[in-house]
Amino acid sequence: MTTALHGIARRLLRRTPAVTVSEVGGLRSLHVGGDAIQSAMRIDDPFALALDYTRCMMAFLLFHPRPRDALMIGLGGGSLAKFVYRRLKSTRVRVIECDPRVVQAARSYFSLPSDESRLQVEIGDGAQALVPQGCDLLMVDGFEDEAQAPGLASQDFYDAAFLALRDPGVLVINFMDDDPAFDRRLRWLERAFGGAVLAMPALSDPNVLVFALRGAPPRVTWDRLRARAERLERRLGLPFTRYVSALGRMNPCTRDALQIVPRTEGGPSR
Repeated sequence: MTTALHGIARRLLRRTPAVTVSEVGGLRSLHVGGDAIQSAMRIDDPFALALDYTRCMMAFLLFHPRPRDALMIGLGGGSLAKFVYRRLKSTRVRVIECDPRVVQAARSYFSLPSDESRLQVEIGDGAQALVPQGCDLLMVDGFEDEAQAPGLASQDFYDAAFLALRDPGVLVINFMDDDPAFDRRLRWLERAFGGAVLAMPALSDPNVLVFALRGAPPRVTWDRLRARAERLERRLGLPFTRYVSALGRMNPCTRDALQIVPRTEGGPSR
């Protein structure tokens, strides 16, 4: 009896990853299920984006500069939610997090504000939160240690993400650059979004950010992207001009424009 109970206890522990907080040199970090940093905050500037890959996720503004409703799947320490809430004043932010302990940590240790009209944090299944045309920005950053949550990386999820976006809209997903399933998931995204998918390496972190666009134009000129990047850089203090260069290194383009393949069928294809 004792051996059997210990076996059950061990299995339950494996299914419940530890949520821990560490602090080194003025940087506070959140860990879920291992040593990998899920979120980080500079203690002297809690609303800044401390990690490079989170700053790079904001490159969506090059394609959708004025989102009205943002749905974020995966809270972590709340870095992206806090930044969008503080710096994009016309954007309403709704966050879905599956682990209540993560929400508790974000509130207690990472300066996540209380809910109000422009910021709502809910406990739940992010995949179940997708409703047709429910948002014009969808940000997905759901990991356990270094593995992406399987429920947030499937053809069904990407199809539902396309339907959840208004037109125009943008889906932003964080991937690790050594994800063995990256190419397969990129193909699923291209199928769901009719090919209108761009990838961008993070500037210094081992991540790749993917932007799937609904209602995008077939191409965007470099002149237009650079002009928008300069305005965003002055406004938000992030290196948007470097994001434009990084997009050019990883996606089809000509001398004059970044190529984007628009969706024409009006919905996901299988």
